[in-house]
Amino acid sequence: MANPKSDRVLYVRLPCNPIFPIGVVYLADHVHKQLPGVEQRIFDLGTVPPLDFRVALNECIDQFRPTVLVFSWRDIQIYAPVGGRGGNPLQNAFEFYYAKNPLIKLRGAWGGLRMASTYLWELWRNLSLIKQGLKRAKKYHPEIKTIVGGGAVSVFYQQLGKSLPKGTIISVGEGESLLTNVLERKEFRQERCYVVGEAAPRERLIHEWPTPIEKTACNYPYISQIWPEFEYYFQEDDFYIGVQTKRGCPHNCCYCVYTVVEGKQVRINPADEVVAEMQQLYAKGMRNFWFTDAQFIPARKFIPDAEELLEKILAAGMEDIHWAAYIRADNLTPRLCNLMVKTGMNYFEIGITSGSQELVRKMRMGYNLRTVLENCRDLKAAGFNDLVSVNYSFNVIDERPETIAQTVAYHRALEEIFGADKVEPAIFFIGLQPHTHLEEYAFKKNILKPGYDPLAIHLPWVAKKLLWNPEPLGSMFGEVCLQAWQRNPNDFGREVMNILEQRFGRAPLAEALHASLDEKVPEPTLVGSAR
Repeated sequence: MANPKSDRVLYVRLPCNPIFPIGVVYLADHVHKQLPGVEQRIFDLGTVPPLDFRVALNECIDQFRPTVLVFSWRDIQIYAPVGGRGGNPLQNAFEFYYAKNPLIKLRGAWGGLRMASTYLWELWRNLSLIKQGLKRAKKYHPEIKTIVGGGAVSVFYQQLGKSLPKGTIISVGEGESLLTNVLERKEFRQERCYVVGEAAPRERLIHEWPTPIEKTACNYPYISQIWPEFEYYFQEDDFYIGVQTKRGCPHNCCYCVYTVVEGKQVRINPADEVVAEMQQLYAKGMRNFWFTDAQFIPARKFIPDAEELLEKILAAGMEDIHWAAYIRADNLTPRLCNLMVKTGMNYFEIGITSGSQELVRKMRMGYNLRTVLENCRDLKAAGFNDLVSVNYSFNVIDERPETIAQTVAYHRALEEIFGADKVEPAIFFIGLQPHTHLEEYAFKKNILKPGYDPLAIHLPWVAKKLLWNPEPLGSMFGEVCLQAWQRNPNDFGREVMNILEQRFGRAPLAEALHASLDEKVPEPTLVGSAR
């Protein structure tokens, strides 16, 4: 048996936006703690100019000569409410599908064509970089192992297996146990993975529960030794560094894939370890932190854990920091609100999706919108005066004029609490993803057929279905968004809300907060299966 101490692991973070690569960092940290004799190197293509990708990858492999290659692939889907590939993807799509002016429709078609070509190019480029890296590394170690994982791979693992080299290990979700088993020459196929060309992935592979691991503070002095580009992320004062306080999400939101990728079991990282990790970054001058959990407070039973963490941040003397997170605001308490303000929370996002309690229930989100409002008042009373981003995804399930007016009413109520300039409506249209309840709903409604290719969003007839905005309201929302971009492109979300209020009015707030308990909500059918 080969000795793990002779292994050399190279982590290649494939190109993406300059977001701190927390997944790769935690993976390398875990391997170092379990197998300290393994040599490691992190190579982040996010810090390399695009024209230098291939040369830089070859030079890194020639220098390090890895025995194990780990590729991290973060992004594939391209729909977003902000600028992205080739401009604003959502705007391009809506101009093409809904504009009545032929010149604007032509502009949308041109923008969509550029977007689609860029998407296909990036897909091909990343696959090509993986193949190039493997071919180069085989010059030094013909039996090299290759693992490909990351957010994009976890969602599209079935499709990507058709394009990756034979023998590639495709990792779904967390990769710590898989990688340590590979390095220790143990059987690894029981983990959430499969080997390309060996066998098809197991049925419902993504719904299997992750192998739990005990998380300790990341050893950043070690990470800085194996990652020459580490300082890149410390150059800007407004950059947020990711810190994870827990994994898993217990909810069943109809469109979200987090609950299957991370598993429904919430695993808390010890508060002392989280603070120790933050202190290392604080000592290097970092003052902005993003808690990268699926939800910072996923349920009320985790409130004590959040309180403990924030109290220990205060006790550690990090009084001049700022932090942000996705937060389920229905789980706040007055005490927690005070701690959030005292510890420097200066931004948070809440993804209520709709301001209609009826639709929130139909989307299985588990939110009580009345409680959210009450808790937001507590947060304001505690002294929070910063930005709140509220995610709205119109036209998901059973949207109609009455529920639109309810969402307007709810949003105005949030503005009354925080101030209209502090509440930023982020207007999303769901990018339908595999393994979600919404995908199953689309099958039942005959909108999609099983076996469709979710990566074929360069095809207009596929893209229109995967950018969830069905009729009879789809054209209306398209028209509203186009009008908002024309009127006020720099404040798109607020303009959408203004136009919707002009068209549909504002319902009484009590109507928005009410949902009949007699109303049937379909039971979830996609549940995690423990091993």
